[in-house]
Amino acid sequence: MLIREATAADWPAIWPFFRTIVAAGETYTYPRDLDEETGREMWLPKPPGRTVVAVDDAGTVLGSAKMNPNHMGGGSHIASASFMVDPGCAGRGVGRALGEHVLAWARAEGYRAMQFNAVVETNTRAVALWQSLGFTIMTTLPEGFHHPTKGYVGLHIMYQQL
Repeated sequence: MLIREATAADWPAIWPFFRTIVAAGETYTYPRDLDEETGREMWLPKPPGRTVVAVDDAGTVLGSAKMNPNHMGGGSHIASASFMVDPGCAGRGVGRALGEHVLAWARAEGYRAMQFNAVVETNTRAVALWQSLGFTIMTTLPEGFHHPTKGYVGLHIMYQQL
C-alpha cells in the first residue's frame, strides 16, 4: 500500500465511498444528503490542509485522510484529521496506515498535539484504532450524535500529545 498526496483526479475514486459513508449517517457529523461539490470542498481543503489517499499496487484508492490545523490563530498548533476507508477494504490495515501517516505528518510539521473533535462512540473499531495509536478519550459529549438506528449516542473528543 502506498500513501500519497491526493489530487483532484482522485476525487472520482474517493466520492463513491465518501458518499456511502456520509449517507449512512453512522460515523460523521456531515449532512447525510451532502452533495458532491460540497463534499469535495470539505475533503480536499486548501493549504495548510492536506489530503492523502492510500492506494494498492494497481493504483486503486482504498481510503483517504485529510489533515489540517484544528483551529486558527492561537489554536493552530493542534492538528486534526478525518479518515474514510472504502467499506470494501475494511480490515486490510488501511485505517491504521493512514493514521500512522497522519501522525508522522503532524510531528514533522511541528504540531504539538492532535485532536479529534467528534468520534462517534458507537464507532468502536475507530475508537479502538485511535486508542491503539496512542489517543486518549478526553471527554464524551453525551447524546452529541444522533445515530440513525441507535438514537442519541456520545461523541468522544480524543487527543494525543505529540
